Amino acid sequence: MPRSTPLTEAEGDFVVRVATSLAAVPARAWDACAVGTSESLMQDAATSGSHGSRNGIAAPSAPASPRDRQAIESISEEADSDHQQDADNPFVRHAFLNALEQSGSAVRRAGWQPAHVLVEDRAGGLVAAAPCYVKSHSQGEYVFDHGWADAYERAGGRYYPKLQVSVPFTPATGPRLLVRPGPRSDEARDTLIAGLRALRAGMGASSIHLTFLPRRDWLDLGERGFLQRTDRQFHWTNDGYASFDDFLAALASRKRKVLRRERREALAPGIDIEWLTGRDITEAHWDAFFAFYQHTGSRKWGRPYLTRAFFSLVGETMGERILLVMGRRGGRYIAGALNFIGADTLYGRHWGAIEDHPFLHFEVCYYQAIDFAVARGLARVEAGAQGEHKLLRGYRPVLTYSAHDIADPALRRAIADYLTRERHYVAEEARALDALAPFRHTPARDA
Repeated sequence: MPRSTPLTEAEGDFVVRVATSLAAVPARAWDACAVGTSESLMQDAATSGSHGSRNGIAAPSAPASPRDRQAIESISEEADSDHQQDADNPFVRHAFLNALEQSGSAVRRAGWQPAHVLVEDRAGGLVAAAPCYVKSHSQGEYVFDHGWADAYERAGGRYYPKLQVSVPFTPATGPRLLVRPGPRSDEARDTLIAGLRALRAGMGASSIHLTFLPRRDWLDLGERGFLQRTDRQFHWTNDGYASFDDFLAALASRKRKVLRRERREALAPGIDIEWLTGRDITEAHWDAFFAFYQHTGSRKWGRPYLTRAFFSLVGETMGERILLVMGRRGGRYIAGALNFIGADTLYGRHWGAIEDHPFLHFEVCYYQAIDFAVARGLARVEAGAQGEHKLLRGYRPVLTYSAHDIADPALRRAIADYLTRERHYVAEEARALDALAPFRHTPARDA
């Protein structure tokens, strides 16, 4: 199959294509769409604020019920991911996505067949793109639809293949509909969404899933008939702290003592911590980290998703956007955490260890990330999916968003009913968890 093929006939001044390899797309053209979209989201959050909201919280679009709106609006602004957009999200960069493909991590044999939807103008210039994959399973997505697939197939349907518009193995909010800024960007965006639906229909896929969306896109896609889903993560926010001790001063006294004790005990066995970025990261470091990743991943998931080659590729092409936190004991590395650096956000992505020590996970993944964010003046730390244990360490609940286009009307009705109830539960849970945050007080924060 050619690496880039037309999907639809030209509409107006645009042509829609599908690229079966990101290597077929010029990096500069892709990144112009990716970075332009991130900057647009930042500007929207700063200027429009609320989409007709209360207290700066955007209400869900029409498909969400009044009950949903009341529950979601009740959450503090801290839980609104549109106020947490990174102006240069590293995961939608060409270098990151291409490394996933070139390393054999996100490829057809792994159940991730690239099918990136591209919108070009008449001159062949890329004006919009979506990182899209044909999926034969639901692994590595972190928005769980296994139950939908099982129910549909028990009823005689065929759930796979489906289309996944996301960054593989990466539960981090960021743009999925990448549109280069310009006078016709709205038309390009409309064409991109129509192109995704045309791809779904043309190949007989059951559905399209856009996961970890900015809220603005979630709202817009809801108005276009996509089903809306929410979930929650835990993020740390930098309230202008000058040091880790400054952050601790914002916590209740008892919680402050717990964190100090955990940090002290984590390093008590004689463990030293190193921060590595850029050219300081060598292949020996990646060898050690990959051993940690395999050891911990095999215990948690059975088979880690990323290949060893992936780490070398991102180290080579994105080294300055990487923070590798490594723990050393007795002259050898025993644990590590891989983070990516955005314009104002530190993204914690992978952790592993070959020795077990109390609280070492918290130190390497969460506390060192806070130290780095404070030192760099970053606004927040995103620590990945799940994990209520993060709450007591100063990471607060934040809503995440996904949108789903379901072809079969009967399946769509069943999922829509389920999501109505799930959205309300997620909002109520996030509000209850936020009330348990360890801070001395939890005043409303500015966006």
